[in-house]
Amino acid sequence: MNRVPGTHPRARRPWLAVVAAALATFAVVTTEMLPVGLLTGIAQHLDTSTGTVGLTLSLPALLAALFAPIVVIGAGGVDRRWILAGLLALLVIANLASALAADIRWLLAARMLVGFCMGGIWAIAGGLAARLVPAHGVGLATSIIFGGVAAASVLGVPLGTWIGDLAGWRSAFAAMALFSAAVLVLHLVAMPTLSVSASPTLRQLRGQLGNRALQAGLLLTLLLVGGHFMTFTFVRPLLLGVAGVDPRWMGALLFGYGIAGIVGNFIAGTAAARHPAATITAIAMGLLLTPLLYLTLGDTAAGGTAVLLVWGLAYGGVSVGLMTWVLRAAPQAVEIASALYVGVFNVGIALGAWSGGQLVDGPGLTAVLYVSAGCAGAALMLALVLTAGGRRAGTETKNAG
Repeated sequence: MNRVPGTHPRARRPWLAVVAAALATFAVVTTEMLPVGLLTGIAQHLDTSTGTVGLTLSLPALLAALFAPIVVIGAGGVDRRWILAGLLALLVIANLASALAADIRWLLAARMLVGFCMGGIWAIAGGLAARLVPAHGVGLATSIIFGGVAAASVLGVPLGTWIGDLAGWRSAFAAMALFSAAVLVLHLVAMPTLSVSASPTLRQLRGQLGNRALQAGLLLTLLLVGGHFMTFTFVRPLLLGVAGVDPRWMGALLFGYGIAGIVGNFIAGTAAARHPAATITAIAMGLLLTPLLYLTLGDTAAGGTAVLLVWGLAYGGVSVGLMTWVLRAAPQAVEIASALYVGVFNVGIALGAWSGGQLVDGPGLTAVLYVSAGCAGAALMLALVLTAGGRRAGTETKNAG
């Protein structure tokens, strides 16, 4: 976000405001991920195919990609506190509409509203840390805010699955409506005024589109996120049909995946602060191994469970690792860079979920695993090139000195 240095508001409880921002990102991304663990139940109750229900993930993701820059630029000089409050209120409505959906068209309409909320909340949250806490705490605050994204990515699915198994898929959406309402109340209590001195512009957006370091980070995002969601959207049928897991253990297994993902988030967050390219390389390698291991060792309950934990560890670092790269690539245009990152991230989700659905309804899950491995392999090659390029640049700088 463009602003005059030192003009961030002095929040009475700055870290409570940071927690409120983290919970906002957690709420919107958990809402986004919720259908993943509920696909089978939704398809049965709404009398449609599993691949069609996959649109409940890809559609809002695609719209979030469109809405993120629109919200950031269209917000102009409006206080970001009130924009976030409005988006959280819409998130409550979207979850209630999903819980009450009478057919797949109703559900998809509700999920379109989720896409609008997701693009706006995530993009604006990217620039909040420096406005809420003193300079020495910005790194930690950023980690906490985007920790909400990481935690939602790895815990949203098991939480939704657990609630869905206990009380049905509609109850999972209703629970998210209640949680989002609680986050809205906390936001109104804790978040200070977030006025802006200069808002992002189309000219600034066009300028960042030519930023080569940002371009590299966005391409890595597309490959890693797209490849991941191509498979993860259908993790339930993967575990049930390929690994032969007992349905009663599904929630527990996905919770284990979530815990592994949180561990991966903290490991990657620490490493990315010093070596972002090397961190992304390690993550890409983990996401390449995951589908390959499912193809070779994942045909038993024990093997499928072990691979799932490796998967969570690898993907848990994606959000914080890629966001660290993006923010470093555009330190003077944080809100624009965040919006572009959110856009590409969600294009990756949309393309991954859609193409995964096409493959599931066609060749089957084995084809999904092979294509997912190809995406991760391409990201690994790019990350290795970037890492080698960074080392050469460092060597040349040292020799010149």
